[in-house]
Amino acid sequence: MTIPVIDHFINGQRRAPSPDASTSNVFNPATGQVIAHVKAARSAEVNQAVAGAAAAFEAWSQMSLGRRTAVLFAFRQLLAAGTDELAKIVVREHGKVLDDARGEVGRGLDVVDFACGIPELLKGSYSPQVSTDFDVYSFREPLGVVAGITPFNFPVMVPLWMAPLAIATGNTFILKPSKQDPSASLFLADLWTKAGLPDGVFQVIQGGRGSVADLLIHPDIRAISFVGSTPVARHIHQVGTSHGKRVQALGGAKNHAVILPDADLDFAAASTVAAAFGAAGQRCMAIATAVVIDAVADDFVEQVVAKARNVKVADGMTPGVDMGAVISQAARDRIEDTVDSAQRDGAAIVLDGRGWRPADSPEGFFTGPTVIDHVRPGMRAYDEEIFGPVLTVVRVRDLDEALCLVNANPYGNGAVVFSASGGDARRFVRGVNAGMIGVNVPIPVPVPYYSFGGWKDSLIGESHIYGPDGVRFYTRAKVITQRWPSQSPSQSQSQGASFHFASASS
Repeated sequence: MTIPVIDHFINGQRRAPSPDASTSNVFNPATGQVIAHVKAARSAEVNQAVAGAAAAFEAWSQMSLGRRTAVLFAFRQLLAAGTDELAKIVVREHGKVLDDARGEVGRGLDVVDFACGIPELLKGSYSPQVSTDFDVYSFREPLGVVAGITPFNFPVMVPLWMAPLAIATGNTFILKPSKQDPSASLFLADLWTKAGLPDGVFQVIQGGRGSVADLLIHPDIRAISFVGSTPVARHIHQVGTSHGKRVQALGGAKNHAVILPDADLDFAAASTVAAAFGAAGQRCMAIATAVVIDAVADDFVEQVVAKARNVKVADGMTPGVDMGAVISQAARDRIEDTVDSAQRDGAAIVLDGRGWRPADSPEGFFTGPTVIDHVRPGMRAYDEEIFGPVLTVVRVRDLDEALCLVNANPYGNGAVVFSASGGDARRFVRGVNAGMIGVNVPIPVPVPYYSFGGWKDSLIGESHIYGPDGVRFYTRAKVITQRWPSQSPSQSQSQGASFHFASASS
């Protein structure tokens, strides 16, 4: 059987990569089989994509808001109609279950909906008569060519956090998807073309570190958006800003859920299990650690283990399945090695998913749900981002100790509290050092008219993604101060000119 090679998408066309480019395998995680090859873009191909995007920017940036919005609405309709087909592509290359992949497309659609309102979002301001005969107004302009570097865990949603707003605001966009699940990017490119987007406005280059390096230093790229691990986010931010670019760099996470004694423990346990093991824990907003008050810890852990045992794990295309495979064999080995380390450190493995393999797909990249109790800071299982189906449990005396624990962690992406007390919940919301907070909500991803972003090591720099912050990131402001001197022949054109710095009261 011939294994296909994933194309680039340059200047409105799928483009076969250079045959001698470095090659990576694309796997179906549920079977462990190689289903495609992806070849890294050579520097010449990156340059061609950037040149095409720069040329397209000249016309697209001057396109009326009405025509831009028409393309966005058409894209939105095509994306909604193609949800099932796109979701199946995600399942095949990522391993998540089909309903979860459909949900990913749906969350991307939410951002497209937001971008369809771009005429309202780009409205400037006007202030007449700020000084005698002076008016001031402002508006925002696009930057130029911008690029997005996206992770494997959301091959549809994260590109749709970036591209619709970048394009709606008048920029042209180059996507560098993960080489582990690259096919969704080409499906999106085809939809943009069908929606009427001009050639060159949306481009896709495949590859890995070399392709990223070319984007980071290219003088014609004005901004970089990135979602991934914290070490890579630091590198992207450092190199990109040193080359004069704006950079959004969202890093890793270690999200905590604090369970207080007055919480509905059945609800909290069910929510924690779903948030810890959905997508096999490969979400930047997954609950990684449950912080439980001692008084209810035994009961909570018992309920979590009972519910986690019932998580259905199989190929993501299997009806009724809850959790699929992890992305790669290397990821599975790393996850299970982290569980080994917790056992060596004295933690209690109360549910052990190591070595779990489905009988009908023993070569797939599966590991079962794992729950580790009596975890402490300093253990590798607590300190590191596991990014897999592993829930660690830390026991504390009270809310004060819980807040100290969460705030001492270097990550600050999301944090959740389960409680029936409005006062305790408010203390948590006001006191926790994280960017996105849930109150009895296990995965508090904001709707698109807010912005997504964490604190501390979960965000390098200050730019959050999508929402109002996304509009600001992809545009820059112009402020115009104007005056129209009298054209009467009897009045000098220099009337009102002054050598001193005027104020608004002049």
